[in-house]
Amino acid sequence: MPVDVPSPTGTLAEWLTYLEALHPKTIELGLERVAKVRDALALRPNFTIITVAGTNGKGSTCALLEAILTRAGFRVGCYTSPHLLRYNERVRIDAEAAADLDLCNAFAAVEKARGTTSLTYFEFGTLAALWLFCRAGLDVAILEVGLGGRLDAVNAFDSDCAILTNVDLDHMDYLGADVESIGREKAGVFRKGRPAIFADTAMPRSVQRAAADIEAQLLPLEQAFGYQQHTQTNQWDYWGPGGKRYALPLPALRGAYQLRNASACLAALDTLRELLPVAQQHVKRGLAEVSLPGRFQILPGQPVVILDVAHNPHAARSLAVNLKSMGKFTRTLAVFAMLKDKDIAGAIDALAGQVDEWFVGSIQAARGADAAFLAKLLSERGALVHSHADVSAALAGARRSAQGNDRIAVFGSFYTVAEALRQFCPA
Repeated sequence: MPVDVPSPTGTLAEWLTYLEALHPKTIELGLERVAKVRDALALRPNFTIITVAGTNGKGSTCALLEAILTRAGFRVGCYTSPHLLRYNERVRIDAEAAADLDLCNAFAAVEKARGTTSLTYFEFGTLAALWLFCRAGLDVAILEVGLGGRLDAVNAFDSDCAILTNVDLDHMDYLGADVESIGREKAGVFRKGRPAIFADTAMPRSVQRAAADIEAQLLPLEQAFGYQQHTQTNQWDYWGPGGKRYALPLPALRGAYQLRNASACLAALDTLRELLPVAQQHVKRGLAEVSLPGRFQILPGQPVVILDVAHNPHAARSLAVNLKSMGKFTRTLAVFAMLKDKDIAGAIDALAGQVDEWFVGSIQAARGADAAFLAKLLSERGALVHSHADVSAALAGARRSAQGNDRIAVFGSFYTVAEALRQFCPA
């Protein structure tokens, strides 16, 4: 059903409802439409751009870059997706979420410029974010790719440095059936003659070929940069194209894999040091003070509650490692809900041996998997499972069941973690 364009005094909620109804597809990859509206808006960024792509770890990498560069005194814009509680989280300037009025003005500008050109929700939002950034007097913008890379709306803007965090199986309907195909799509964010950071040790050959084909400056982990952790002192050292940094604090974001993300950030900043010089004290402050909800976030109180947006097998395997490293708990209760277009079985199998009881609920969204389907998959694997109408009810069930030294792990999607944040951390 068509939705009218919001009035000049329209609210952010009205604009978001309009954006959701504007395009018949949630995802339509391709840059022609975005580029046409970009040019109509005359969006010509005069600031440094760092693009972040990858299967997992994009949000953490963006947060680390944002924290370090902000502490270094730069005016930083950061565009990420999806959000947890408020759309405003997606667009930040100087580490502050964009105001409703600013977003509405940006949406109105995009709407006026697009004419009859159709845009998806994400494409519209990407153009609005860059419209705000181009008017904010930024020094640098950090742009997180939504899906893939080559045909993602973010890739309509040339980066000065690209970070590819890792490549694994996800969004296979759009990106290809294997890591080589997916790697090729994600490497589409690389640019000729510019740094391309690869932050994992398992690099598909397609990524290396893509970089060579366009003569990008490929910098792989453990070859062009790396790190060494010192467990006795809770510090680590970094080495890369700009030299070495010693005695760094562990990132405030939990998980051993965050050292890979952090070292990739430092490698990117090494390559941009003439544009964005960053001193040691700013690196240390950024690492120590960075925050990002929903990434192995441990809430205070009893029972211990862990929130993690892990939504594919690769992320679930990392979650399993982190849970195992936490020490002894009597039971681990999982509050679990996923989107139906994800590899649900793969995510479940990745947590084998780490969960004692499962509390599943349906996600109340078009792409949400039904609780009965989740329960069936778990029952087939011999798991003890409790099925609930929605995530809220699943959370309540886990909280009633938790005793003494139990812990509750909430994971599977941004929707799942968002519901937990509303319950455990009300505004």
